[in-house]
Amino acid sequence: MSTSVFLVAISLNFFSAYFFQQKISLTPTPTAQVKALVTSQGWPQLDPLPPAKEVWECSVIVVGGSLGGVAAATEAMRSGAKTCLIELTPWLGGQISSQGVSAVDESLAMRAKENYSKSWIEFKQLIKQQPVELPQASNTSVVKVADINSCWVGKLCFPPKAGANAAEQLLQSSSQLAPESHWGTSNAFKGAEFDSTGRNIVAIYAVRRIPRRQDYIPKGRLSQEITSWYSWYNDEDFEKVPLRLQAPANSRAIVIDATDTGELVGWAGIPQRLGSESRATTGEIHASLKDNPECTQAFTFPFVLALQDDQGKSRDRLSHIQPGISKQDHLRDYSIKGFPMFAGRSFFNYRRIVSQNRNDPFVDTPELGDMTLVNWNRGNDWNVMNPPLILTQEQITTSKQRQNWMGGLSLDALKQAEDHALLFAEWLMETQSKPSFPLAYLSGTESLMGTDSGLSMMPYIREGRRILGRKAYKQNEFMMREADLRTDESGGRDFSATIVGLTHYDIDLHGCRYRNWEPANEATKAPAREFVVRPTLIPIESMIPQRIDNLLIGGKSIAVTHIVNAVTRIHNSEWSIGGAAGVTAAWLLTQSNLTPEQIVPQHRMPQLQQTFKQLGLRLSW
Repeated sequence: MSTSVFLVAISLNFFSAYFFQQKISLTPTPTAQVKALVTSQGWPQLDPLPPAKEVWECSVIVVGGSLGGVAAATEAMRSGAKTCLIELTPWLGGQISSQGVSAVDESLAMRAKENYSKSWIEFKQLIKQQPVELPQASNTSVVKVADINSCWVGKLCFPPKAGANAAEQLLQSSSQLAPESHWGTSNAFKGAEFDSTGRNIVAIYAVRRIPRRQDYIPKGRLSQEITSWYSWYNDEDFEKVPLRLQAPANSRAIVIDATDTGELVGWAGIPQRLGSESRATTGEIHASLKDNPECTQAFTFPFVLALQDDQGKSRDRLSHIQPGISKQDHLRDYSIKGFPMFAGRSFFNYRRIVSQNRNDPFVDTPELGDMTLVNWNRGNDWNVMNPPLILTQEQITTSKQRQNWMGGLSLDALKQAEDHALLFAEWLMETQSKPSFPLAYLSGTESLMGTDSGLSMMPYIREGRRILGRKAYKQNEFMMREADLRTDESGGRDFSATIVGLTHYDIDLHGCRYRNWEPANEATKAPAREFVVRPTLIPIESMIPQRIDNLLIGGKSIAVTHIVNAVTRIHNSEWSIGGAAGVTAAWLLTQSNLTPEQIVPQHRMPQLQQTFKQLGLRLSW
């Protein structure tokens, strides 16, 4: 699809939904004045902006209940800061819940040393104790995660709702140290308001949706739901409640963007990068030949397969899928070559989230009633950029989303990825089921994803928009680069003086391509195993964006290159970044008018780092 056709499709979809909802919910006001599209400082202005029906007052405002967002809110509240958090989906936790990657993947070296932050260890223990209600077809009904956990991707695999419940419980316990903190799911970010200088955010706007039916569950086809989720207006499925989040009277707030795509960054047009960068741009040895903003890492809609004989019913349902492109185009991507399906270190045991007897995932075979989470590179990964998932700045402007933010994603890309996942499930059942190992696809009332389709509510988004930092470490616009990671390259910098987080992992790049195989300008030579990756120090400079003085990044949108994102996107990395943002935000509120970018030049890092250590955040290998 060409760019022009794509933008026309987005615009028609948006405006048809907008006018339909307007007809239902609004009385026309012909005398209304036309509002300026931007402020005098160049920031977008929302139009329409319905009056807020609820106002939340808090000192730390977290946009996005992702894994990083939960960590940010947890650490901010434990530091005593009254905190508010909004999350788009019905579940807190991002990649470990609504995005369906509820199989914790960690560096082997970090796992051996157990050198994690206190709150990450506590959160994993909380997940293990979560009760799990399994589908009726299972041999058991209600058990704890610890009773069914046995996979080989890592040490902890579990049904996604357990992650969401653990996140809720962690926030509840942490809020005891910050009374009147407030968080909510099913809240879509809509935009922000700035002060007269344009340097500070004074309010965040959002819209909450309340299902009209008590038995509502998400469809699990985000391409069909996202327009309604972000709309200001009531529709047949939801009642809408406009929200305003702001600082208490006569005080200030610190805002944290913890969304997985950098929604606030994208909406506002904060200096950023998107997609792959060239060697000329970053100086990285293994960077691509040219910049390509369309080439973000592949995204994925995970699902669950069970060892269960459903008489072919789930396979029959999937056979009716009508993909937007030819089914053959999807099928040619699928492969589990190099891995047995069931025995030992197998496809099924890789992310097995339910094990009836917790047998050894490296040598044993699964049993009837076992269930596996499917997130597979040559399966439900969607890496095709026709069109790309993340809207560019030009596309955001053209589609009018600066005035009425609708998520900044391509509906067409979402649908293709959904189809690709569903067809992979069908392919697995067709090619891998055996009489002694019958496979069933879990959807509807049996779904562990909390959706009717059985797909995750949101895709697992490995990479979104990444900020350009301010001047630091001999860069005019700071970004962590490949040489900062690798032991076999020179030029790596020591960030220990300004470290706020610690992580480690493979350079695990899930690449991009075009359907006709034209050059994608992906960094195809960048992937590397963790033994050539040094302990990765995350400096505070990576969390501080340009132009805004009270904003921090609390997730995947920190100032890193496309290559470095392959390390900083994983579970523990995101938790470390979010936790660092939460502690930093709360600490700043105790310092008279100190802003994030002033911490280093005013020699305040030792004091901040001491606060980190007191709270149990890991800053040393």
